[in-house]
Amino acid sequence: MKKTSTLWILLVAFCVLLVPTGIEAKTAEGVRSPQALRIDGEMTNVRGYNIGGYNYYRLRDLARVLRGKVDFSLEGDNREIRIDRSGHYTTFQGDVAGKERETAHLQQMHIKANGEMPVDVVQDAYNIAGFNYFRLRNMEDILGITVTYDEAKNEAVVHTSDAPNAPGEETPPEQPQEGRVILGNERLFSEYAQLIDGKRVGLITNQTGVDANGVPVAKKLKDDPNTTLVALYSPEHGLDGKQTAGKYVESYYDKNMGLPVYSLYGPTRKPSKAMLKGVDVLLYDMQDIGARTYTYISTLQNAMLAAKENNIPIVVLDRPNPLGGEIVEGFLRETRFKSFVGIDKMPMAHGMTAGELGRFFNREIGADLTVVPLKNWTRDMVWQDTGLPFAQTSPNIPDLSSAFLYMATGSGEETGIGQDEYFHWVGGKNLNSAEYARRLNASNLPGVRFVPAPKGSRGGVRLEITDWKSFNPARTGVYTLAVANQMRPINVPPLKKPYSMFYLVQGSEQIAQMFKARRSPEDIVKAYQADVQAFKAQREPYLLYK
Repeated sequence: MKKTSTLWILLVAFCVLLVPTGIEAKTAEGVRSPQALRIDGEMTNVRGYNIGGYNYYRLRDLARVLRGKVDFSLEGDNREIRIDRSGHYTTFQGDVAGKERETAHLQQMHIKANGEMPVDVVQDAYNIAGFNYFRLRNMEDILGITVTYDEAKNEAVVHTSDAPNAPGEETPPEQPQEGRVILGNERLFSEYAQLIDGKRVGLITNQTGVDANGVPVAKKLKDDPNTTLVALYSPEHGLDGKQTAGKYVESYYDKNMGLPVYSLYGPTRKPSKAMLKGVDVLLYDMQDIGARTYTYISTLQNAMLAAKENNIPIVVLDRPNPLGGEIVEGFLRETRFKSFVGIDKMPMAHGMTAGELGRFFNREIGADLTVVPLKNWTRDMVWQDTGLPFAQTSPNIPDLSSAFLYMATGSGEETGIGQDEYFHWVGGKNLNSAEYARRLNASNLPGVRFVPAPKGSRGGVRLEITDWKSFNPARTGVYTLAVANQMRPINVPPLKKPYSMFYLVQGSEQIAQMFKARRSPEDIVKAYQADVQAFKAQREPYLLYK
């Protein structure tokens, strides 16, 4: 690997900022980690913070201990960092500062870097005392380092591309970590290589299409001598995941990859015949978050239709459902409310992986579909059980907690009850925050606590997940709307064509009628149980995992 590629670590690694500004940032407690950091066999004095069970490192500290391996200078402000790869880092007083316990503020930074491989990315960081900290495991996907953990010695171990091997030692092939879930895109290049060997490949992907080490599957396909990657296809939010929700994504030519990038969220949402020209096999690799309304699964179904129409096999590289495979919740989407936020007749929470969804969709499509399955995944696993890092899936889903809270706070389209703080907050006008929290907490929903949190003229609550396994996002979403509706009527739009987003999201006239009657959340949950049982029976033949 070239020395310049190791500089990618520090694209994320140097974000010196003042204080979080703009929207109210999510906060957490950071506690100094006892874990040591070893780089290329040498012990360092760098210590990180433990936040939510993961270790985060101050990135300036990493730059200091990586001097001589990676050199550059930087400048910027609290929103954007610009990195000059021809410069050199200079240490200054405070480089090893840090208290034992600090408040951490989650926010995003825009990072630009010049050089052989220019970069323009947005990354998450925890701001602690004016400096950005990042998960070490997430940094290795920026290319240039390998991260392992020595549990016996309680050390994080970093190996850079410039570190020499011991005499006679060869660089070992990349091996999956024992015990963790193995992704479909990792098995593709070994056990399932016959699906792409000698083929011209089209890949539907975005920034989530990476392996467990953060390496994009697009890059691995591009570098594979036995395969020819001929085109990329991007969903809503674009190939980099930065476009705002609902905004058209443009097609373009990626000079770095030397490939066309066709938008599947623009004038067309299904690959056209021209887009598929020269493609022998179409691959799909994107991370879903378990909700019927999340449009990446709609892109999958449209791609399957296009593959069928053009006699092209399609392969889904499977990924875990972050919520696990057991939560199935909500009314079935009615036929008349089919849309890009409700592509198939499913409940709000479907409880399937991308591969299982593909098999379910194919009951009506009949495409030449292959699923490269996960290894070591079971239905009772939530994301934290997989051993995998979680990549931001879209601008409003920067982290795993937002993915879990998406259905809990984000389904009130056009009702006057809306989300904020990346789905951590829900509320609306004319709501008493304390009473709203009291009623929701009195409902004894598993795995979640509601904290009063008024926002200007809006009353609302902030959700705190207390048990990831028992928390039921979709059922919680019924309660956040129905309880607010009992306190004062929410808006229920008229049922007429073209159907409003309320009906496309909810997928059901029955729930609209129950909201109008101001029925209790318990009554609403009871009303869709028949739908849930029917769907569970229908999906059973398409499940891949126990």
